Amino acid sequence: HQSTADVPMLMANFNAKKGVLPNIMWIMDRVFKFTNFGIVSIIHEDFFILSGKAAREEAVTLLMEHLRESYIPLNRKLMVLFPEGGFLRKRKETSQRYAEKNNLPRLNHVSLPRMGAMHGITDVLKPHNSDQTPSTTSSGSLEERKAELRWVLDITIAYPEGKPLDLPAIVFGHRKPCQTFMFYRLYPSIELPEDRDAITNWLFARWEEKEKILDKFYKTGEIPVSDYCTSPLPPQVVQQDFLRFILLHLFFLASSYLHYRVLTYIITSVV
Repeated sequence: HQSTADVPMLMANFNAKKGVLPNIMWIMDRVFKFTNFGIVSIIHEDFFILSGKAAREEAVTLLMEHLRESYIPLNRKLMVLFPEGGFLRKRKETSQRYAEKNNLPRLNHVSLPRMGAMHGITDVLKPHNSDQTPSTTSSGSLEERKAELRWVLDITIAYPEGKPLDLPAIVFGHRKPCQTFMFYRLYPSIELPEDRDAITNWLFARWEEKEKILDKFYKTGEIPVSDYCTSPLPPQVVQQDFLRFILLHLFFLASSYLHYRVLTYIITSVV
């Protein structure tokens, strides 16, 4: 998770793919609940996770409850998680200290993932071997089995020269246009280990690969796809539907004007 730009980049990417946005749940820091899009995320029933060491166990428990009470009943198909739990510039030093203490590789382009949320998700949604048949399984268990985690999509976002966009650049557009790459690797959930420690090692291994991928990209401008994919697909440029954008913005402007007129009428009537 490199910068603020990661989220709008992913949103723009998902927006170009039909059926993704209505079926997705975002897991984000609780601070975003109080931003301008917080109310939208609340209505959408995204999850706001507590940050900090003191709230770590409680946050995972609340996430697991949210998966059972919202994600599964709403029949969501996808969720977005940034396992690092913070931006690279804020987490890098802490991540490197942890790596040195635990005999792990020192990473410069990514920070090691925190495992609490990942463990909570796999505990609730990962398929488990069971001898139960549908006739002997409770309706709640059947519902969870329908929402089982089938795939893990790992996305590595690569900004030119390792310089991610920031919020001012997004708002004011003062930075020159640049081509940003997203490298996808898809894993069947059955490849995930059952044991928590093994899942941790599995995810750490993916982050070590990310370090090598980004290091190669920053040096050469190319992602070593063939080194990390058994069946690579050719790159595709994300194409947006600009007519849809225009119509949505016109609707937003018309709706804002209508609400303004209604509010001013109510206020003047009361006064």
